[in-house]
Amino acid sequence: MSTVVESPASPKKVNRIGLEVVTYRGGKSTLCAGCGHNAISERIIEAFWEMGVNPAQVIKMSGIGCSSKAPAYFLGPSHGFNAVHGRMPSVATGAILANRHLITLGISGDGDTASIGIGQFVHLMRRNLPIIYVIEDNGCYGLTKGQFSATADIGSKLKTGVVNDLQPIDTCLLAIELGATFVARSFSGDKKQLSGILKAAIAHRGTAMLDVISPCVTFNDHEGSTKSYDYMKEHDEPLHEIDFVPVFENIEVDYDPGEAQEVQLHDGSHLVLRKIGHNYDATDHISAFKAIDEARKKGEVLTGILYVNPQGKDFIDLLHLTDESLATLPQERVRPGREVLEEIMEEQR
Repeated sequence: MSTVVESPASPKKVNRIGLEVVTYRGGKSTLCAGCGHNAISERIIEAFWEMGVNPAQVIKMSGIGCSSKAPAYFLGPSHGFNAVHGRMPSVATGAILANRHLITLGISGDGDTASIGIGQFVHLMRRNLPIIYVIEDNGCYGLTKGQFSATADIGSKLKTGVVNDLQPIDTCLLAIELGATFVARSFSGDKKQLSGILKAAIAHRGTAMLDVISPCVTFNDHEGSTKSYDYMKEHDEPLHEIDFVPVFENIEVDYDPGEAQEVQLHDGSHLVLRKIGHNYDATDHISAFKAIDEARKKGEVLTGILYVNPQGKDFIDLLHLTDESLATLPQERVRPGREVLEEIMEEQR
């Protein structure tokens, strides 16, 4: 039996918990070449590896659609569940309540979230459940020949020439209004921005909702589409540059007073938002509403962290759950005894 000894000159690169990046990968993608969803998968792999998150401590949730295939392509050792169309939030809620110590990553699409799943999305946001909820938003139904989805902008045109005249649902506005404590919008083609947002979302405690414009190269990447690569490159309006300093790194932030906003997340990590020509307070939800509305009127797509509230109570705190995961508790602690049932029945007589 031979032993392979690596050369000291070329050691394998590992993260802070000793894992190589290959551990964070999944199966080979079956999505179309150039699909924005694949770029998002790469940023997820990158963010979780650099943050030193153990993949075995992650739950991947999805519904139905091109986006919901994506979890197969990253974090191979993680737990995963592919729910029915639009119902991922319910399954995710049950999993999170059963084991509060796992990190939950939900991957959805604009159809899965804003159409059939809109009711579930609304209640997930208002509960501020601790979940990273990523919407891979291409403005169309990629599995059923590219019809408009509920996030398609007014005036957007299909490859067939049909023009959308219905008002779009803005998932970021909904999330902020309903109580999500971390709301961001990005573009799958903006590697630096999306990577920074994902790292901050991992460190955040509560609902971190990310709407990521992710062009569909088959049905929605043509002239006239407002979710295409060319349109996003021409109309992307970044709010700020994002610096994220994890709690396990030295906190050394250098910026001129008045030109950046620093937000400390619950675990001690620091989020630094450097303004790019915007007088914007990311902790003020009214500012977010105004900024999104003004950008839309100018035909721009505002990207960056739109709103963050690190002090908001999440659903776990509101329910006063035990520190122990419910899934690990013995039956005698989670199932009322016969005397309790008899007492309840007697009260109802």
